[in-house]
Amino acid sequence: MSHQARPPHEAAEPETPHLDFAGTTPYEDYVKADVLTHLQHTLSDDPGEMVFLVTTQVMELWFTVIVHEWETAAKALRSDDVPTAVAALKRSVRELEALNASWKPLGQLTPAQFNSYRSALGEGSGFQSAMYRRMEFLLGEKSASMLVPHRGAPRVHAELEKALHEPSLYDEVVRLLARRGHAIPESVLHRDVAQRHETSDAVEAAWAAVYSGDQNSELVRLGEALSDVAELVWRWRNDHLVATRRAMGAKPGTGGSAGVAWLEKRAGKNVFPELWTARSHV
Repeated sequence: MSHQARPPHEAAEPETPHLDFAGTTPYEDYVKADVLTHLQHTLSDDPGEMVFLVTTQVMELWFTVIVHEWETAAKALRSDDVPTAVAALKRSVRELEALNASWKPLGQLTPAQFNSYRSALGEGSGFQSAMYRRMEFLLGEKSASMLVPHRGAPRVHAELEKALHEPSLYDEVVRLLARRGHAIPESVLHRDVAQRHETSDAVEAAWAAVYSGDQNSELVRLGEALSDVAELVWRWRNDHLVATRRAMGAKPGTGGSAGVAWLEKRAGKNVFPELWTARSHV
């Protein structure tokens, strides 16, 4: 029996994808996979070091995209474009979830397993991550002293210094609240943005008013997106604390910090604090 003729408008599907390219593949040209997969240079003979190194590099990539999202949100807020800001924040929530999942390969290291390659880190420590520092700056956790470790890397230092002196994401949120009619003092609106955000009763009152009003308003949606971000940052800090406590107990950190004690202090801080305290007044 003869096969039914193929309709003239229906092209035959190729049996194999296009395999022959003049240079590298278009995928490689775009993703730079060959570069990414040859950045791993372990310094010990322990097979577990590769997982530690790759996981840390993956975290750096997530830091980079999250910074991009929060900078996009901050720029949108400056233009009173709340929907674009909320969309960027919601994307960052999914990215934070993926970032936090990065602790899974490291979260059950025993002290002996971590010690087998800990010496390869030398004085290296996660708090020296410039991209993570930019994340913290965008959250309002500013500190000029955190630029010091990067003096030997001019481009990185310049990027961090720029971020230090720019309004944080939360600064832009507070300014938006003022433009929407909430009574934010000039001392808050025109504060030195290179300093750490300090809690404000007026900002707390503004959020309480927002949450007492129309639950479908733009500002409530913005507040909830920010709350999702804050919760996941808090979870990141706590997962870091637990993983460190499990791997090295109360020993000093590799970068000279107090280790677990330093992480405990960080984990106890609220991100966007007035968003949380305002809920007691609604």
